[in-house]
Amino acid sequence: MTGSPGGPPARPPAHRRLLTALLLVALLLPAALAQVPAAGEAHAQPSGSRSVNVSVDYLNPSVPSGGDDLTVSGKVTNKTDAKITDPHVSLRLSGPLTSRSEVTQATERTGWLSEYDGAEIDGPGTEELKTLAPGMTRDFSMTIPVNRLPLDDPGVYQLAVSFSGTSAEAGYEQVLGIEHTFLPWQPDDLSTKTRLTFVWPVIATPQLTARTEPDEQQTPVLASDRLLEQMEPGGRLQQMVALGEELPVTWVIDPELLATASAMTEAYNVVGEDGETVPGKGQKIAEQWLADLQSAVKGREVVALPFGDPDLASIAHRGRKVSGTLDQLGDATTLARTTVESELHVEPETDLAWPAEGAIDKRIVGVAGAAGAQWILARSDSMRESGLTYTPTAARPIGGGRTALVADAQLSRAFEGDMSRAETFSLSIQEFLAQTLVTTLQQPNLQRSIVVAPQRTPTLGQAQAMAEALGDLDTSTWLTPLNLSSAAVEPADPSANRTVPGTGAYPKKLRKQEIPREAFDRILATRQQLDDFSEILDRSRRVIVPFGNALLREMSTQWRGRKAEAESFRRGVQDYLQDLTSEVQLIDKSDLTLSGNSGTIPVTVQNNLVQNVRGLELRLTSDVPSRLRIEEETQSIEVAGGHSTSVKFEASARASGPVNITAQLFTKDGKPFGAEKTFKVEVTSITSTVLLVIGAGILLLVLAGVRMYSQRKRAARTADAGEGTDGNGEENGNGDGGGGTGGAGSPEDTADAGSDGDTGEADKEAHGTHLTGGDRADDTDTESGARSGASERVER
Repeated sequence: MTGSPGGPPARPPAHRRLLTALLLVALLLPAALAQVPAAGEAHAQPSGSRSVNVSVDYLNPSVPSGGDDLTVSGKVTNKTDAKITDPHVSLRLSGPLTSRSEVTQATERTGWLSEYDGAEIDGPGTEELKTLAPGMTRDFSMTIPVNRLPLDDPGVYQLAVSFSGTSAEAGYEQVLGIEHTFLPWQPDDLSTKTRLTFVWPVIATPQLTARTEPDEQQTPVLASDRLLEQMEPGGRLQQMVALGEELPVTWVIDPELLATASAMTEAYNVVGEDGETVPGKGQKIAEQWLADLQSAVKGREVVALPFGDPDLASIAHRGRKVSGTLDQLGDATTLARTTVESELHVEPETDLAWPAEGAIDKRIVGVAGAAGAQWILARSDSMRESGLTYTPTAARPIGGGRTALVADAQLSRAFEGDMSRAETFSLSIQEFLAQTLVTTLQQPNLQRSIVVAPQRTPTLGQAQAMAEALGDLDTSTWLTPLNLSSAAVEPADPSANRTVPGTGAYPKKLRKQEIPREAFDRILATRQQLDDFSEILDRSRRVIVPFGNALLREMSTQWRGRKAEAESFRRGVQDYLQDLTSEVQLIDKSDLTLSGNSGTIPVTVQNNLVQNVRGLELRLTSDVPSRLRIEEETQSIEVAGGHSTSVKFEASARASGPVNITAQLFTKDGKPFGAEKTFKVEVTSITSTVLLVIGAGILLLVLAGVRMYSQRKRAARTADAGEGTDGNGEENGNGDGGGGTGGAGSPEDTADAGSDGDTGEADKEAHGTHLTGGDRADDTDTESGARSGASERVER
């Protein structure tokens, strides 16, 4: 619609106006957003009470008394791009704090809040500083008499160090930075002190391999010289011993470390980067470390973990059903006692199981029982309380005659930070002290016992922080030390949680770190191979001991977070056992030829070990027994160390042709040992059928010869008779008849006399028909006439 002529233009419809407005917003919004800094950029420049970083690096004394002077030192750093003028640092005190949660909240707060941080303490509680340029750091140190501090009632006070100044951007003085710490104040002894059990762990990652050098001394081999670095003066393990000697702690030791240290006191080798072994150089250091540890634990309570510190959670969740795994736990506990007694000369407690980070469930408790443990060192973030307003006693009966010692999670984790930073070092000590005092003041008239179980392998800085905190508690007015075994029999709080969590409650983060099921299967396979191998050895302990201990090391809790290192260690154990086993082997054999009805087949067994092998059986089998039969298929063998022996098997041939022979070693219980060897025997002997044919042919030849001989004799007699009748008939007719076969008037004589020529020809034909050729008949006839006298002489 348009307006009337000469009047104002008509207004567009409402929907058109709305559309136009939306279009303008769409066009202008990107430009407007481009002027707004991104969320990250908005906080890139520190402001307010976070403009300057304040660190409290030193506070002494940590637990002051009335006549002390308190010294607080540290540094401030300008994190902004602006210069800060007229700066100063001041102490601020507020409190006392009434709960453990308030202590935690004060630790986590980073900014300044006037209602929580109190007022500046003038005089010695304030120090003026020079102008602080952007990025500049300045040190500060203030000393103030404790009686100048507003410490009214006993308790934990929040002590803050604030930095104030004028920023060029703000133009007025304000608090630009603050740091919070704590000041425990308990000048008088409490009538009921909390009993504190502090676990002092002496544990390290396994380094001693199953490998030993092939010498009479069995020189041990370490995976690295990492332990030497820790045992040297100033090293982690050296400091754990030196610091712990002066502290009211319970020593919790992995005997595996003692065994390794003992091995290092004599000749040992270390695997180099190229895989070859080189001589270790830590004999004196290891010897000194062991001596220092013996001295430190003398007269003190020592708790021995199962040998190798096995990962109970991994076993419970992944290895429990693998045959023999639980049996190994019992062996580890037995070995723990003997190792500690022999190396430290003290009788240890072996009733403790310590799952990783104190996380337990019903399966873990069951596995701990299989290891013989009566005490399970758990942690309060695993067995949580509900409804209690105070920290209960650590000991909790959980059934089956077992007791859970529930360590306080917050106190146990107090020293997990980077203690190489002075700020973290100091704050962790003050927070630990503050939490213990607040815990006591929760129920000042209720006797309780708490347990602190720190990380298994604290760093050097962490160990020093723990030692300083415990040193400050040595003359504490609210705590008293207690051994672990005594804490285990403390009366349990009836209101405390005694329910062991189910398997589903186990933390996922810890479950991801567990030893995989495949590792337990490999451990089982290695153990079975070890059992078979040890049965044939003359001195089996030379193999059983190092490999048995290595299998326990494979299950160590120390492998958590070290997956590749753990896999390398396990593979090394398995490969080395395979290498040793292969030192007893059958020598490769070339193919043979057997000519004749029988013969011997030699097979050689070689033993490259330094000890004798016995109890092996060598079995030879033919794949065609109907062609070649092994008379005695199995023979027992013994081979001296570094020698070989040849075993002979009698074989008989039944038919010619190729035969595959398999040689295999077996243990006494019938398990194959090592690789089988196969070779071929070519049989070229004469079979029984052939012998029968040949024998029959020979018999026929003999019979033919006898017949020929008889015929020759008869022919000779006939010839003699003919000659007598024709040439000298009178003499023959009237003689004594010695040359004839019958009387003068017999029909045979008449017949022979009347047919002389025909009879000679008939004899020739008869001879020629029996033999195989006419020439043979002629020869026989000729010989008959020539050898008649000889035949007669023989005949007689």
